[in-house]
Amino acid sequence: MSLKGKQIGVAFTGSFCTYEKVFKELNALTKEGAAVQTIFSDAAQTLDSRFGKAEDFIRQAEEITGRKPMLTIPEAEPIGPKSLFDILVLFPCTGNTIAKLANGITDTPVLMAAKAHLRNNKPLLISISTNDALGMNMKNIGLLLNAKHIYFIPFGQDSPEKKPNSMIAHTELLIPSIEAALSGQQYQPIIQ
Repeated sequence: MSLKGKQIGVAFTGSFCTYEKVFKELNALTKEGAAVQTIFSDAAQTLDSRFGKAEDFIRQAEEITGRKPMLTIPEAEPIGPKSLFDILVLFPCTGNTIAKLANGITDTPVLMAAKAHLRNNKPLLISISTNDALGMNMKNIGLLLNAKHIYFIPFGQDSPEKKPNSMIAHTELLIPSIEAALSGQQYQPIIQ
């Protein structure tokens, strides 16, 4: 499947340690010819970390996509009524965002984007990055695995000895995961 001309939303949450890989894949996505619109959560757009400054990440996203990122709930709300995207990717998706999504909480631009997008019965793709995937957040991941129109980029433990509950998506599988989700399929195997 070609992604040329596909309208793809990419929503950033605060898993800053994954941003280097995420931006690499964002570049690959635009090279495939997709029209990409980014959305930044409150944390992603305001918190600086040892991985970089928030303003630099916002600028980098705009340079790659050629579009100003959505930064507010009012900017994200029209995603649903205007049916802006063929697919929305939460890339990366923190445990906090997973928990809120699974429980219907809509208090950030990313969560509003997800809620608005899902109302159109279009695919939502999640790239998990959480230290508690095999702990408190397992129940939320389980709920989302069974939800209609929600798919996951395959994921696995990233440091079983040091962080036994931590799991992270294989971001290099973004494009095939998008292609599968657009066809109504979960890219397999989901746990790698």
